[in-house]
Amino acid sequence: MKSFYRILIFIFLLNFLNFNNSFSDEINKIKILGNERISDETILMFASVSVGDDIDDDKINLILKQLYESGFFNNVNIQFENNILNISLIENPIIEKIVFKGVKAKKIKKPLTENLKLKNRSSYNSIDLNHDKERILSTLKELGYYFSKVDVFVEELENNKVTIQYDINLGEKAKIKKISFIGDKIFKDRKLRGVILSEEYKFWKFISGKKFLNEGMIDFDNRLLTNFYLNKGYYQAKVFTSFAKLIEDNEFELIYNVKAGPKFYFGNLSLKLPTDYEESNFIKLDKLLKKLNKKPYSINSIEKILEEIDLLALEEQYESVDVQVIENIEGDKLNLTFEIVETEKYFVERINIFGNNVTQESVIRNQFEIDEGDPYNEILKNKSINNMKNLNFFKKVDSVVRDGEGFNQKIIDINVEEKPTGEITASAGVGTSGRSIGFGVSENNFLGRGIGLDSNINLSTETLKGKFSVTNPNFLNSDKSIYASVEALETDKLTDFGYKTSKTGFSFGTNFEYLDDFRFGVGSSNFYEKIETDSSASNNMKKQEGNYWDSFVNLKFDYDKRNQKFQTSDGFRSVYYLNLPVVSDTNTLKNTYDYKYFTELYEENITTLSLFLGSANSINNKDVKLSERLNVPSSRLRGFEYGKIGPKDGPDYIGGNYISAVNISSTLPKLFINAQNVDFLAFIDAANVWGVDYDSSIDDSNKIRSSYGVGVDWFTVIGPLSFSFSQTITKASTDQTESFRFDLGTTF
Repeated sequence: MKSFYRILIFIFLLNFLNFNNSFSDEINKIKILGNERISDETILMFASVSVGDDIDDDKINLILKQLYESGFFNNVNIQFENNILNISLIENPIIEKIVFKGVKAKKIKKPLTENLKLKNRSSYNSIDLNHDKERILSTLKELGYYFSKVDVFVEELENNKVTIQYDINLGEKAKIKKISFIGDKIFKDRKLRGVILSEEYKFWKFISGKKFLNEGMIDFDNRLLTNFYLNKGYYQAKVFTSFAKLIEDNEFELIYNVKAGPKFYFGNLSLKLPTDYEESNFIKLDKLLKKLNKKPYSINSIEKILEEIDLLALEEQYESVDVQVIENIEGDKLNLTFEIVETEKYFVERINIFGNNVTQESVIRNQFEIDEGDPYNEILKNKSINNMKNLNFFKKVDSVVRDGEGFNQKIIDINVEEKPTGEITASAGVGTSGRSIGFGVSENNFLGRGIGLDSNINLSTETLKGKFSVTNPNFLNSDKSIYASVEALETDKLTDFGYKTSKTGFSFGTNFEYLDDFRFGVGSSNFYEKIETDSSASNNMKKQEGNYWDSFVNLKFDYDKRNQKFQTSDGFRSVYYLNLPVVSDTNTLKNTYDYKYFTELYEENITTLSLFLGSANSINNKDVKLSERLNVPSSRLRGFEYGKIGPKDGPDYIGGNYISAVNISSTLPKLFINAQNVDFLAFIDAANVWGVDYDSSIDDSNKIRSSYGVGVDWFTVIGPLSFSFSQTITKASTDQTESFRFDLGTTF
């Protein structure tokens, strides 16, 4: 019992002592020693302490922590005696200069210096130095230098200053030798390579940076692959892993592990509306939902539905709505309910844009579907972000929506990371129609105004063409695009067509979206032209020798309902062109209509139906110029030599006043499992060219030309190689046929 009381007494005394120690004293005076550059006032601010404050052990520890966290001090010692707080410290050195050795190229050096903690004239500390070294190594990896080494040297100078030197050995860039796909990939490797940004290293791709290993690009590739499968019906698709395997030296194999899962189809798609909404206002949407029934699942289709809901809601002034997509799986069917719910109404208080060091803010704001003061709409905000991404000016576009200062107000913060927008291109090709070579330089964001500049020159067997163009996609901060160009063209057709022409001139115009998916364009083209004829040409052709001035008004009507611009698998596009003469020596009125319909009949099959019509007629009964007469494009009539069908004047083919063409083509199932780089297609072509202005004795056979055949697209190590084998069905006696055609070429 006595021992128990002794324990109680001991615990009491201990608590008493601790209680007494917990009392704090008041600071009557503060002494600061050791500071040379940093004032006493600044130190007291960092320490959050002043005369009159109470102090204890916890307060002293807090002061120590805050002074060290400021990054200005290498050592801090604090003592409290006789109500005096003594702060002794040693300042970190000042960085006089940061030097990078081993790197001279601006395109490498600039990203290395970004996002470093230590900078010139800042305070030095070893922790931030280690951080910066790792940051430099990480950036070098992102640039493709996987084998780089970085050594750091710190030189102490007078007056507590230092110089930091990074010695960088870049090493060889990590090349992507091979790109492979494992798992239940379903599609050809070549097809999947076309989806991602990373590219296999080829010697002709000396400009492209996509052929080098880049971790950031791999992550983006994963997202692209996932979205590709999600749009092909694979609702549960995932890219589980992606990794780089070292093959030899500086060459890697990039491997993507794909888990596609089963293919799903849209089942029952329904719309659920608030009770006070008129169902008749959403009939259009109901038809769209029924159209998708039993079709393969596609995330793009869902996004289109959400966009359509948003448009209908805005039309009916249902501004504050949200859409909840309720999913239900039944076998391979995915049933979806799109439930529209009313939400609290918010307004856009402010839109902030950060990170645009080159691109002018007005260019970015022109991409927004909503403006400050408008009702806030999530879908329109997302559409605005997509518009910004489509500019192709930025590596990254992020957005944050936060509460505003006023009642029911939202602030939208946009953060962008810009990227280089200049491009150099070169091309070369050879085929049965001759050889070609080209070179071009372009800039898509000139002076940060979103203005596009493009210059190119192309040389082929018959033609030499040079062109320079300027495009402003947001003229006067509107949604209207304007363009202007100058060009020169020389075409030598003396051998088979009896004439030679040289043209110089300029064009300008505008185009804009008039309605959803419908664009309208109006412009003017103006050319000076000189025509020369061969000595053996007919008198009718020789009459056209001389100089011409032609000025046209150009109209374009473009209705585009394709599911995507590239690798289209569904939808159609209808385009009508009208060239109306204003001031012209021949006054030729030209009309062109081009229609293409795409559908996917089965997996990996794309069937295309196209219709092409054209006419060229003088409105004052003069002869249509030789250079303005029409020929069927070679892609529209395979099995025949280009330009060598239709009306003739003696030995020369002169083209016609009218052309028409119908084409059906379909990709074929893969014939060989290992033929990853080969595509096969079957086609049927039918076309005609007819009409001669000046002499009825000239052959004007109004006979339909037709052919059928198969084609092969082979993606070789030196570029895409295309073959077509054709057999004519119907032809005229004067037509020149071509059963075999090939083209080999690449852009690099």
